Amino acid sequence: MKRLAGRYRIAILLVGIAFVVLCQQTPHLSEWYGRMVYPLLSAALSAFSSLFPFSLTEISVIVAFFVLIIYPIRLQKKGNPFLKVLFRQIEIFGWIYLWFYLAWGLNYYRYDIHTRLQTSPIAYEEARFKSFLNEYTEQLNATYQAEIKIDAETLRAEVGAFYTNLSPVYGLAKPRSWQEAKEFLFTPIYSKVSVLGSMGPFFAEAQMNSDLPDVQYPFTYAHEFSHLLGVSSEAEANYWAYRACTESSLPALQYCGHFGLLSYVVSNASRLLTEEDFEAWVKTIRPEIRKQYDEKNKYWREKYSPTIANIQDFIYNLYLKGNKIKSGKKNYAEVIGLLLSLPKEE
Repeated sequence: MKRLAGRYRIAILLVGIAFVVLCQQTPHLSEWYGRMVYPLLSAALSAFSSLFPFSLTEISVIVAFFVLIIYPIRLQKKGNPFLKVLFRQIEIFGWIYLWFYLAWGLNYYRYDIHTRLQTSPIAYEEARFKSFLNEYTEQLNATYQAEIKIDAETLRAEVGAFYTNLSPVYGLAKPRSWQEAKEFLFTPIYSKVSVLGSMGPFFAEAQMNSDLPDVQYPFTYAHEFSHLLGVSSEAEANYWAYRACTESSLPALQYCGHFGLLSYVVSNASRLLTEEDFEAWVKTIRPEIRKQYDEKNKYWREKYSPTIANIQDFIYNLYLKGNKIKSGKKNYAEVIGLLLSLPKEE
């Protein structure tokens, strides 16, 4: 009976992995998963994880790490042959792989936002970029807030309302009343590598760095919440975060949206403009905002650990590229291309 149960377990695992691989090779099937299956799975997983105030994803990663080390040692001490121990290790990896992709990871293999909206990326045009730059800078300066005071419930309501009211054409899941962002258990480690937030895929958890300054928290919150709703691209997550904040009726939230985009605008402008034009543009930003931006960068530099960060960057870059994000970590800054390409809603 035990051997039969084991065979059923392996059969289920293999069928599940075969489905995942088929989805990875078939964007249409992955899109069906993202629209029809993922919303139900994420709702169930987040309902369960909402019962716990801490990150189940972080706990599960730690548990999995020790299981993968301790379990084979126990098997070997019981006299199990090497091949049996190896097979069990492969099976454990298989279940982790299956859980990751069924619970969230297949969103990487969906159609991108251009395909979903039946639009195309536009080629870079200097005049168009400068027009965007001028409009963005005017809005950034006009919405400046010296202090940001947005309580958690207000932020949750504003961001939730934005995503709830999005058209189904975008293909995002709808927020559930019990879904909210959690703070990391090990914030100091994340701060050392400048990770402001992340998507906890195993239990549908949007996770936040509690070291975030008030001016950065709303944009990061909206970014991670979009991942929870099925967005895999970092550029698209930044696009939704920008819209969720800037389309709010709250002036403080509008400013957080513009400020959250600033580092990506700076990155693009420094690369696309001449040095003279770039310096001239920087001077058009209010001095208070430039000071706030410099203070934000200094704040994170003081927490940053180059050694740990370089390892994390290398691994995360490989992870993104291995899941159809060809530009790796550069994908974050590609949000500007989306803002230039995608049609504005009236």
